[in-house]
Amino acid sequence: MNSSKHIYPFLILLFFSLAGYSQTQISGQTFNDQKEKLSGATVMVSKDSVSSILAYAISDANGKFKLVLKNESDSLLLKVSYLGFETFKKTIQNKSQTLEVILSPSSESLKEVLVKSEILQQRGDTLSFSVAAFKDKNDRVIADILKKLPGIDIRPNGQIFYKNEPIQKYYIEGLDLLGGRYNLANNNLSANSVSRVEILENHQPVKVLDSLEFSERASINIKLKKDVTVSGTMTAGLGALPLLWETNVTPMIFTKSRQAIVSYQSNNTGRDVSGDIRNFSINSGENFDIDKTDWLSVQNVSQPPFSAERWLDNNVHLASANILQRIKEDLDLKLNISYLNDYQQQDGSTQTRYFTPTDTIDLIENTNNDIFVNKLEGELTLENNADKNYLKNQLEFNGFWNANRGLIDRSNSQIKQQLDNPFFGIKNDLRLLKTVGKQLITFNSNNGFTETNQDLRVQPGPFEAIFNDGNSYEEIQQMVSSRKMYTHNSAGITKALGKFTISPKFGFSFQNQQLDTDIFLENGEEVLDIDFKNRTEFVESSVYFKNAFSFKSKDETWNLSLSTPLQFKSFRLEDENFEEARELDRLVFEPYFYAKKKLSAFWDAQASAGLVYDFGELQQLYYGFLLNGYRNLNRYNAPISEETRQNYNGGLSYRNPLKQLFLNASYSYSYTEKNLLYSSSIGENGTTLLEAVARDNSFDTHKFSADGSKYFRKLKTTFKLNTSYNLSKQQQLLNNTLTELNTRSFTLRGSVDAELSNWLNANYSGTVVTYTSGFGERDFQKIETQQHTVDLYFYLKENQYLNVSGEYYGNSLSENGNNYFMNLGYQFTFQKPKMDLNISWRNILNTDEFINAYNNQYYYVQSSYRLRPSQLLATLRFSF
Repeated sequence: MNSSKHIYPFLILLFFSLAGYSQTQISGQTFNDQKEKLSGATVMVSKDSVSSILAYAISDANGKFKLVLKNESDSLLLKVSYLGFETFKKTIQNKSQTLEVILSPSSESLKEVLVKSEILQQRGDTLSFSVAAFKDKNDRVIADILKKLPGIDIRPNGQIFYKNEPIQKYYIEGLDLLGGRYNLANNNLSANSVSRVEILENHQPVKVLDSLEFSERASINIKLKKDVTVSGTMTAGLGALPLLWETNVTPMIFTKSRQAIVSYQSNNTGRDVSGDIRNFSINSGENFDIDKTDWLSVQNVSQPPFSAERWLDNNVHLASANILQRIKEDLDLKLNISYLNDYQQQDGSTQTRYFTPTDTIDLIENTNNDIFVNKLEGELTLENNADKNYLKNQLEFNGFWNANRGLIDRSNSQIKQQLDNPFFGIKNDLRLLKTVGKQLITFNSNNGFTETNQDLRVQPGPFEAIFNDGNSYEEIQQMVSSRKMYTHNSAGITKALGKFTISPKFGFSFQNQQLDTDIFLENGEEVLDIDFKNRTEFVESSVYFKNAFSFKSKDETWNLSLSTPLQFKSFRLEDENFEEARELDRLVFEPYFYAKKKLSAFWDAQASAGLVYDFGELQQLYYGFLLNGYRNLNRYNAPISEETRQNYNGGLSYRNPLKQLFLNASYSYSYTEKNLLYSSSIGENGTTLLEAVARDNSFDTHKFSADGSKYFRKLKTTFKLNTSYNLSKQQQLLNNTLTELNTRSFTLRGSVDAELSNWLNANYSGTVVTYTSGFGERDFQKIETQQHTVDLYFYLKENQYLNVSGEYYGNSLSENGNNYFMNLGYQFTFQKPKMDLNISWRNILNTDEFINAYNNQYYYVQSSYRLRPSQLLATLRFSF
């Protein structure tokens, strides 16, 4: 019988199931062999012995249980377990029924963990965490809860990872209000307004593709307590020394048809509010982006690897408006717009040591920078995400008006830098999926434009031997003008053939980039030598046919996908100062295979392999020299770069929501072949001349990683551990000597969040990193860095707590590399109105500088960063 005949009945059954007309209610009672009622038995239902759990319950004091589920299977597997008894397993019909379960004593000691249903629930691929179960007295916003959940990791920049992979979407009540800028909600949405946090595993955000294209990514959905929720944060603070202020007004409203988050934030306390509008959206790789491109830069001091409130000397203002209106069912109109104005000061020193095969070069710099940031960005999105059709059109723009000033003191000179760095970009993305008959028609169109005009001035001028016959001169000015236009369009179909899905697609793309650069010396004298000018046009076009196959087994234990894209790429680079243009035509085949196997209800294995071709971007193609920074002069007068990269990955994961235990381990290997080798010539004063040389070479990397997290319910403690090891080898030309650079790094990160008693909470986080680099078999540098933080919360009364925190940062390279910090805080909560008064004393030890060191291939940098002084801040915070 043709399996396609079952598609319509299946869709009809799925529709009624989703509509709530096919709920199955399984109830019953558990007894032991003496007919005594068993309280606390774990009852689970799944499709079979290896599929995900569809529903579970805990029997009550009378041994009774009840489960409600939605599933189209004909039969189900019922599993009942209880400590000291054999696990009961039985295949039952998928219909509402009442059962009597009798458990027999076990001769073996079982290791079952009983889970209260109010902590964690699982329905299919959805894990639902109770906020109330994880909330402590000092938790105020939803980010405080997320960092405690097992399986979830929040990185220092705020990005959320699940099972060591970044999340795909961040929903609030099923709506994607913020796109990838979810820090704004994470840091301001009151935890008291949230009932549960849902992890949507293998989440396909496009409904029409839900049964056609498998997704290995997870998403988060925030479930609120009320249908109409008004929430947010209001903060006002004053402090000294010097005079400090902090303001945050972020109201929110969430209804079934409308969501809005509006925010104004300002401070000079070091809090980096720009992180609230950082975009963590996952780019598919086919879409053009309008991220800012920096051709020129002012020499900076490396920033410390801890909270910006410790070191950032700022004066910032941020305004943001995010509004989503549901026009009708499945049709949303969304506006996201923000403006950032920030003035920052950097003060510090660096000691850089370059290692070459023949020499060691040292450079000491004292740096003082003024950084001015002006940024306006926005998105207007219309999205219709229906069961049979999908439409999304997103108009996005970015505007920057940045300027930097820098002053560098060296042993025998003082260097001034001034950079004007504006940027503008606009793009429009259109995606359309429409059901026609038994197939899905797809259309995508991505078009964009960017422009930047950057200007760097350096006094006195560097590279005297190149620009002024070895004599000193007063000033050099580097000017850069760059424009880019892009269009990418494709059309295809997606068709289900039983358990297989086939998705052929045709498309083409065209990109035109232009680069004009000029160098001027003192008194406006233009450098006329064509080796220091660029009048470059780079045109890239491609025509492709991509076919994707996917397979999902009937028992859902296998998910396979294979992509077989065939592309014809054409590149042409020409400069009016040079007669001969560089051209490259390639027919490339880039297959990618992914497989996932569900080994049991808790174990998964996955593997992938792919071949990728990368070709040169304009940033590594221009003919003439470009002064990228005051001591970096670069050019790439060589053929268009080509890279062929093989990627292999394998992983094993364990997820047991009943025990709140998550484990992952993976290994990846990458091997890259390149046609260009980069030559770095390092001068005695630290100046670097970078050029590209036509020479075949290779680069390979190995990466091992493992992570685990566990919630101990009785101890009310979350434990997380992550480790990784990286090994890489590549060839490098250093001062005209060919050498092999080897690097090895090991990272260990861990955290513990524990409620030790009703009057004491303790949090610990730590990171240890070891980085080794060398030439061939000889290591020239090894450095170990450590970071440890401890927070103690003493609850003096129900509405008061005292917070004591200590931090340690150290490295093995610096003589004075040990850095200690201590902070003290007191919080009093007013009941009417609900408001927190927080008094914090930061940097009690008045540590005024941070000593840090890091390696990077053939050099290391030891930096000293001027920190914020000891300061006292009092804030009133109102969360609603």
